[in-house]
Amino acid sequence: MALQYQVEQVEKLAADQHVKEWIHQALAHMAKGRGGHRRGGAELIALLSEARQRAADYDEWHVVRLLQDSIDYAEGRILQPVFEEQYRLFQDSVRKEINRKFAAGIISTSLRFVAEAGKEYLAEHPGAELSEVLGYIDSLGQDAAFPEAPADRPGRYRIPRGRAESAIWIERVLRDRIDIEDPRKEAQRLAMSPKNLAALAADADGQTILWAVELQRRAASLAGLRKVVEDPHAREHQLQQAVSGHYWIFGGRYVSDQKAYRRLVPGDEYDIPLVRADGALQIVELKLAMGLSSPLVKRHRGAWVAASAVNDAISQAVAYLVGLDEHRKQIREEIGIETRRASAIVLIGHPAAQPDVPEEVIYETFRTLNTHLARVEVLTYKELIDNAERSIGGPAKTPGLLLM
Repeated sequence: MALQYQVEQVEKLAADQHVKEWIHQALAHMAKGRGGHRRGGAELIALLSEARQRAADYDEWHVVRLLQDSIDYAEGRILQPVFEEQYRLFQDSVRKEINRKFAAGIISTSLRFVAEAGKEYLAEHPGAELSEVLGYIDSLGQDAAFPEAPADRPGRYRIPRGRAESAIWIERVLRDRIDIEDPRKEAQRLAMSPKNLAALAADADGQTILWAVELQRRAASLAGLRKVVEDPHAREHQLQQAVSGHYWIFGGRYVSDQKAYRRLVPGDEYDIPLVRADGALQIVELKLAMGLSSPLVKRHRGAWVAASAVNDAISQAVAYLVGLDEHRKQIREEIGIETRRASAIVLIGHPAAQPDVPEEVIYETFRTLNTHLARVEVLTYKELIDNAERSIGGPAKTPGLLLM
């Protein structure tokens, strides 16, 4: 019910009737069927996204932010206790006592665990100094990120000593030798698998096995992305979900994707903001793929040129870059990222959606267009995926590596 309560409040805050109508449609969808559709679901996300867009069109930015929180919660990016506490939706707006007790229990248990660990260390090292005790507790805390669940001890967990050190080693191999977008996350996943650790230890430096794991993961992600892209009914938010977390497909190395940077400039909201390794911002603007109703290219005075849908998308990306330039000083001071060298990628359409035009004609038209654009690059989804697939050698070209 938390999402429904919140959206009902947002509907009351909305001023324009068009915005209210879209929010009301979302509420009506949540009330449909047995038990309703109050959490998640593609249709609900689509309705909330449309309501958010209408609110942006009518400059109701407070409603945009509230609806974005609704979408984040519905997609699982905001946890229910946080969502409920943030909006105080229940009864007389008093904070939920169960949450306070839960937090108190976690803190109390953690501090008792630290105290017991310190006592055990001092019992084994009577002459230890305070810095040594703190160092031991700190290393124990790092290893605690990699617990094991022994099959013979249900409900109990074990903290293997030295596991954090293994994870750091794996992360350095990933970061320094292999192109991977989130080496820390992948290192933790590998470090928590005894099977993977044993295989890595048996290899000279683990690079072959790590690269095989990465190739397998990338091939699987491309297959999933291609399936969504080739769906004529896929909406922009579904394409965004499919692309999220697989930013290596853009061919660059990124420090991270920063969802918090989606609204750096008042009135602008970016689909995917990425931070490159040099600290500059890269905006990815997503449009429809197979579901694009207008053509990608057209004939004009005997030559192929980009059609209006492509030009509109480019204009939108350029407007984003202009806004970033105008707010460059404020963004650098408040957030610490450089927008002067910001660039944009526009992902739009699929050659199969315009079958009367050869695929190579579309690509050549876009390549010609891109040579005349300084900070914006236009790609079809198919070209992006094909390029990414070639970068990993294609699923049929590396059979010896995809073993794990």
